[in-house]
Amino acid sequence: MYNPEFVKRLFNKMSSSYERMNFITSFGFSIRWRKQFLKKMSESNKNIEIIDLMTGMGETWNATKNKFQKSNLSALDFSEGMLKYAEKKNNSKFNNEITLLNQNILENNLPSNYYDIVTCAFGLKTFNDEQIKTLAKETNRILKKGGEFSFIEVSKPNNNILTFFYGFYLGKIIPILGKLLLGDPIEYKMLWKYTNNYKNSKKAEKIFNEIGFITEYQSYFYNCATGFNGKKVT
Repeated sequence: MYNPEFVKRLFNKMSSSYERMNFITSFGFSIRWRKQFLKKMSESNKNIEIIDLMTGMGETWNATKNKFQKSNLSALDFSEGMLKYAEKKNNSKFNNEITLLNQNILENNLPSNYYDIVTCAFGLKTFNDEQIKTLAKETNRILKKGGEFSFIEVSKPNNNILTFFYGFYLGKIIPILGKLLLGDPIEYKMLWKYTNNYKNSKKAEKIFNEIGFITEYQSYFYNCATGFNGKKVT
């Protein structure tokens, strides 16, 4: 389930419909959440270096470039299928200004102490605890001292009634829509399994905190999404 090759195949297969389904599964909140999790970081009018991890199809780029207008933005993902669509978006909407990187963040050749900001939207749930620890170490390695990061992930609500309906929607309805779009509901059933196992971002935040980051936990709309942001201090 957490094997990188399995996850890559999963997202390669979903790539043709993922952006629409991400919008549907979050009831449209994903656009708002992307803006909100970026607001957790300091404003900057400088020519800063930003990298968006598990960038998918580049859904966060617009909000990132609006907030950090002078930034140099790099985008990393190991799914060739996702990057194919991200490349089209880069060409049509961003004049090919985004640097696309086809790499696995857990095994990468990114420069150390280079980035001012690291972002990641909806990529944490496909990692187990050991992989999140590796992610934390790599985030620490590639960030400059004083650099900031913000992560967000779809989570299980903290309201029992909402949890039931949210679980039914993601676990039953979304796979049906996935079958209509892909002819196979299994891929979208996996998204709920990942979310159900992930629960929320508290454990991930603790791991990042133990690595040495100053962190702050975040909850969005009754815990339907959670995340954390922080700063590299050493």
